Amino acid sequence: MTMIRSVKQSLLGSLLVVTSCQPTTSRLVTPGLTPVITEVSIPAPKQVDLPAVFVGSYDGHLYALDTLTGDVRWTFRADTIIQSSPLIAYGLVFTASLDTKLYALDANTGKKQWTFRTGASIYSSPAIAGGRLFVGSQDGKLYALHVLTGQLLWVFDPSLGVQGQSFGLYSSPIVTDGLVYIGGQSNVIYAVDAVTGQLRWRFQTQGFVLSSPFVSEGTVYVGSSDKSVYALRADTGQPRWTFATNGAVDASPTVSNGSVYIGSADGSMYALSASTGLPVWRFQTGAPIYASAVVADGIVYCASRNGVFYTLDARTGQAGWTFQTHADIYSTPLVTGGQVYVGSNDYYLYALDRFTGQVRWQFKSAGLIVSSPVLAQPFRRIGQYPTISGAGKSL
Repeated sequence: MTMIRSVKQSLLGSLLVVTSCQPTTSRLVTPGLTPVITEVSIPAPKQVDLPAVFVGSYDGHLYALDTLTGDVRWTFRADTIIQSSPLIAYGLVFTASLDTKLYALDANTGKKQWTFRTGASIYSSPAIAGGRLFVGSQDGKLYALHVLTGQLLWVFDPSLGVQGQSFGLYSSPIVTDGLVYIGGQSNVIYAVDAVTGQLRWRFQTQGFVLSSPFVSEGTVYVGSSDKSVYALRADTGQPRWTFATNGAVDASPTVSNGSVYIGSADGSMYALSASTGLPVWRFQTGAPIYASAVVADGIVYCASRNGVFYTLDARTGQAGWTFQTHADIYSTPLVTGGQVYVGSNDYYLYALDRFTGQVRWQFKSAGLIVSSPVLAQPFRRIGQYPTISGAGKSL
């Protein structure tokens, strides 16, 4: 099968264009007139019992697949491509598409509950905290919505005031200790108050930030296309350390047991000391790495543009079993007690035996699978996940 051209390279031209499109729904966003609602009641938890794994596709569908067989339980059709990873919370599954919309669906049936439209395509995967849902858009704005109704709470617009022009928010947000962290294509990492949407701090890199931040023990870790990995103080944005690779760092970091795991376009997966940034080990794949890693039970699960899915010893970087797909891999994997799920640009979602790498089932969509899979039953998930994946953010 002919190797599929790099998704991110083919998209970057459109990603860096500032759109002038405005929302057309009743929830119109007007800079300077945006409502700010500070009091939000936290909904009661709601268990989703459907044994399904959810994944989006470039064919415009969100699929709910049986975890044991890969059979389709239900599908939802968006207006166009789904690249954003889904997120499950309060009995709902949230997904976004390039049609500018964020959708809230009943996780058991796929029935649409509400829709919110931004001013441009959405690549960012949403995050939820305190009854609020946060998502970035290519219109350059970070939105806060009520998780059950989609009501607009506030909008952070970096193009207003002294913050500068944002050029889109491809990065996925993470919410920790009342702050929302997100990277921008204006080369900036932002920390925004989760309740009010006010800017707390900003940190300037030398390249656009597609990488999604990860927060651990008071430190924000994030990559940049300037070839660097940054560790910043979560409260002030002051740098703790910087590590230079030989290629753009568009993948998102994962932190586990004192180490930062992150891939680079130089073809290497790095393990760095979380406290000092010094390299612990480096594993070379021979092809750029845009997929983000998951760490579970001492194993790093990661993939490369060479179409190979790897398992590496988290302590030493020594390779275990591998699995060859037929195209590039950008999807972040999902790990359970017995299976690993990973999407590929060959249109397939694979369910692999976690210990041997043997295929248990495979599902073919009609488009690339860049979206990361998530489980309806998050308690079955194991491991530490990057922010780009909705798996680690399920409630």
